[in-house]
Amino acid sequence: MFAASRVALAYALLVSALTGEANASAANFTQCLISIQQQANITGNLTGLCLSDGTQITSPAQIGDVTAVSYSVCVDQCGADQEPFSWSTFSQEFSAWLLPYLALISQLPFGARHRLDNLMSAVLTVGSPVLAGYSMFLTLLNARWVSRSFEAISYPNSEFAVRVLSSLQQVPLRVANEECLLPSLVVLPDNDEFWSEFADFLNYTHTWSISAATSITWVVIAYLFTVADSLSDISANINSNGQGVGSIWLWLIPIVIGWLQLSPKCDYARLQAAVHRANGMAFVASHHGPVKASVISDRRALSIDAIDEEISSPDEKRTPPPFNYARALSWAHAAEQTLRVFRAASRNARAHRPVTPTREWQAAGRGDLIHPNNRSGSPDDVKDYCKQPPYAIHSRWASGIFFRMFFASLLPLALQWGTTGAAVLVLWFTPTTRLGCRSLSYIVYGAMSTAVWMLLVTSSILGHYSLSHRPRDKYYHTPFAARIARALSHGLRWVSTTDAIAMGASWGEELAHMTSS
Repeated sequence: MFAASRVALAYALLVSALTGEANASAANFTQCLISIQQQANITGNLTGLCLSDGTQITSPAQIGDVTAVSYSVCVDQCGADQEPFSWSTFSQEFSAWLLPYLALISQLPFGARHRLDNLMSAVLTVGSPVLAGYSMFLTLLNARWVSRSFEAISYPNSEFAVRVLSSLQQVPLRVANEECLLPSLVVLPDNDEFWSEFADFLNYTHTWSISAATSITWVVIAYLFTVADSLSDISANINSNGQGVGSIWLWLIPIVIGWLQLSPKCDYARLQAAVHRANGMAFVASHHGPVKASVISDRRALSIDAIDEEISSPDEKRTPPPFNYARALSWAHAAEQTLRVFRAASRNARAHRPVTPTREWQAAGRGDLIHPNNRSGSPDDVKDYCKQPPYAIHSRWASGIFFRMFFASLLPLALQWGTTGAAVLVLWFTPTTRLGCRSLSYIVYGAMSTAVWMLLVTSSILGHYSLSHRPRDKYYHTPFAARIARALSHGLRWVSTTDAIAMGASWGEELAHMTSS
């Protein structure tokens, strides 16, 4: 319901921005400036006549150089109405400056369970490029972290585990240690097929295609051509040639290229099918030997269908990449839990300790890293084999996660403010020079994009904190601090998402004004 109301609000803002310009009273400011110059030549009154930098002229000889007038003179001589909206000019500028970027948005990865989530992903990307870049770089850093963490582990299926964990960053990944589920999944040789097949099921890509390469090439060529054309006509159409709009959208090119290179697994239907097929192959240790996990418990060692009580925010369940900000903390925690079990099993294997303490260690056979007889035992033996050392620190905050979050923030901020700064500079040196309403609107856009990112990241931290303090037993109450954190998390998410939608919708007004002034 909230998402539908936000989309309706965005649509209303866009329509009002466009139709409001079309219905405005006509006012020809170019002709009005010519009339003011002619009148000044006759009367010699130089009051309110300014140069491109806003300074008032002091000599009648400078009347021909006048490009601006003071606000009071403008209202008195030209009226307070706006210039007439021209659909022909608007469509030309729209096609030249913004349409290629809108087409490029279609190359972003989607694949959400609900179509409205795909729309919200596109709107959130436009409303906060910082958030889109942050989610992308954090996904990359998390994949690098899990890969390097497993390099020191020499245990069967560790390479498959890296591929599986990296591929499940787009879903609310949860692991279950209850009833020996996760230790059995790591230790038992019967689960070798689980890991290999799971990694194979997830081996699909959303990467470069002819349409993606064509869209990116089209944007680059269109930008170069329109800049060259606008500069050639700079004396005649300097205020409405649109370089600012074209420059501020350049952030979209590296974002699209980055996601195409990362190829995130965000098709919910395929991910769900892969998880269900793999879990059907999972075994768990029992006192009568390995049995299917479905016989022991309704839970699975690895799952992606978390219920509402097990997620920090609804954004966790939305698979498009911009929502990775909401999953980063919970995913890193689940990945580290899996890593610790592999690490304990690898440490015992290097010490030549079999799972069953009463057995002798058997040398590995041909093609085996560890002999299968060393990897089987009772549920208690499997649990003890994967038990963490006494000095191990158990925390809901994965190791190095805040360090990765910090570095994932630097490049998106540089990207946002690099493109915003370029757009502001274009308008800063465009008569009338210095800060104006349009350059100020670009600064506001960059500031709001940054604020949306900060609020949503803060929301994810508070949500993860509240989730980590939720009692497992339903008869115990959630601590007061955790309840406050959860309420703040939801409030920040609603406010920031609404702001991002409003910023995306405000581009309709900017496009309408692009043909005026």
